[in-house]
Amino acid sequence: MKFDFPIIENCILKMKQKILFGTLLIASLGTVSLAFAQQTTTPPLPPQATEFYTPIPPKVTPGAMNHQAPSDAIVLFDGSSLSNFVSAKDGSSPAPWKIEQGELVVQKGTGDIQSKLSFGDAQYHIEWSAPTEIVGEGQGRGNSGFFLMGLYEVQILDSYESKTYTNGQAGSIYKQYPPLVNPLRGPGDWNYYDIIFKAPRFDKNGMLTSPATVTVMINGVLVQNNVTLKGPTEYIGIPNYKAHADALPIKLQDHSNPVRFRNIWVRPL
Repeated sequence: MKFDFPIIENCILKMKQKILFGTLLIASLGTVSLAFAQQTTTPPLPPQATEFYTPIPPKVTPGAMNHQAPSDAIVLFDGSSLSNFVSAKDGSSPAPWKIEQGELVVQKGTGDIQSKLSFGDAQYHIEWSAPTEIVGEGQGRGNSGFFLMGLYEVQILDSYESKTYTNGQAGSIYKQYPPLVNPLRGPGDWNYYDIIFKAPRFDKNGMLTSPATVTVMINGVLVQNNVTLKGPTEYIGIPNYKAHADALPIKLQDHSNPVRFRNIWVRPL
């Protein structure tokens, strides 16, 4: 077979010309599209377009000191009386613990106490001090607990220089999350807990739709960063949610140690 090379070269040249023309056409259309887009772009909004002035946040007067209750807080204990607490065992009033020099002291064997009022989503502040007389070790030393909704425990324990399981030391979400750090003060000194709690949600059939979350600070140091709770506190076994009311009393634990409390207040959220 005889090839006519001039004819082939001519075909190749024409193909190159077509490809070049197509490329230039696409580039031209792109330039036109960009120019059109630039002409039709919405002009930038003025700063005022993203500013709003309502609703206005209500004014709240903070406490004279950072640990003191702000003006919108519900003060559960200020050192004067136990009128806001009852026995968690039988609901009897007054609660069976003692007040000594304005401090609430656990009375061994009397049982837990709980608030008369019920709470759901809330900000809590509570201060506690471990006994100066060291008795026991681990979970037997300066042990109590702060139970959100009476069900979800933020551990109170003298774990300043005492060893125990880490998800059971002070600042832990008991048996669920250990604290990120240990900023505890020693026995006889006061520790400040600030807690942000979001209660769990259940649907009309009692199914969990949103688990509880907790943020905890001890002495101004973050130890629980918006952790998601696995369910109510369990000493043995795996926690599982069971439907409950939207608001329930808080509870303070009698664990047979004379732990002291003061300045307990709450801000419902």
